[in-house]
Amino acid sequence: MATALATLMSKAAVPLVGGHASPIARLERLEAALGPNAPRIFVKRDDLLPFAQGGNKVRKLQMLAADATRMGATALITCGAVQSNHARVTAAAGAVLGLPVILVLNGERPDPPVGNYLRDLLFGAEVRIVARRDDRDSQMEAAADEIRRAGGTPYVIPMGGSTPIGAMGMARAIAELSADRLRPDVIVCASSSGGTQAGLMAGCTLFGVPSRVVGISADLDAADLTSVVGDLLDRTAMALGSSPGSLTGVHGIDADDSQVGPGYGVPTDASEEATRLLARREGILLDNVYTSKAMAGLIARVRAGDFSPGQTVLFWLTGGLVG
Repeated sequence: MATALATLMSKAAVPLVGGHASPIARLERLEAALGPNAPRIFVKRDDLLPFAQGGNKVRKLQMLAADATRMGATALITCGAVQSNHARVTAAAGAVLGLPVILVLNGERPDPPVGNYLRDLLFGAEVRIVARRDDRDSQMEAAADEIRRAGGTPYVIPMGGSTPIGAMGMARAIAELSADRLRPDVIVCASSSGGTQAGLMAGCTLFGVPSRVVGISADLDAADLTSVVGDLLDRTAMALGSSPGSLTGVHGIDADDSQVGPGYGVPTDASEEATRLLARREGILLDNVYTSKAMAGLIARVRAGDFSPGQTVLFWLTGGLVG
């Protein structure tokens, strides 16, 4: 495992963040609202990372952009929903690197442009709209073929940047907790394509942080999310020169699908309550797709008595408000 850690830390990263860690704050007013049996609750503000309006995707793109540069890429290609945070950060990374970016996005084209879609255009990305999620992979490959025929080298990034290299970006973030002298008993994050949860789990194992990582699903059922995260953990371990299963840790994969509700991006009563509670108690805003449901999951577990008052719970605020 020491070899895997050395490999992780030796991986070069493009300095998109500018060298700044995201801040951590205690949510004492939220604790008070949840009653005397609430644990100590902290928040890791990745929404405040100082690049392209922040979010955890910045961490993934640091590593992915470095890999693209190493491979001599002449263009970046990725996909997502029309208001994808990952697409926005990829577009900005391409602008910094001087590389064209093609985004294959599903959904209705906003007219006039708003949110992440507007920022995609401002960063200079070429946006190709498709009707269905299932159409995205084939259109990304078609775009890659166009670049190859023109003599270029495309770098295709899967949805959410959830690859072993992207997960390494999240794993490196765990080192920041030591600098803040925080060793949480539990880390709660939103989870969908699996890269954030897998990366945080890998980081806890590699840096010796004994936290249990709870992934609150935005769309997948618990069994599917567990499979996605497990596969990515194994592929990340192998990319670091270790063996499958070595990064799973003692707690295993905790995938919680209790907050999915009607589906991806559809608010629930619990997610709307979580949004209001955090806004009115702490002045922090959550998004409808990921962080509101993740916070709803944390609140539900507090109310169910899953955490004791003596425990420390860290909510990893992954961003997403622009969308």
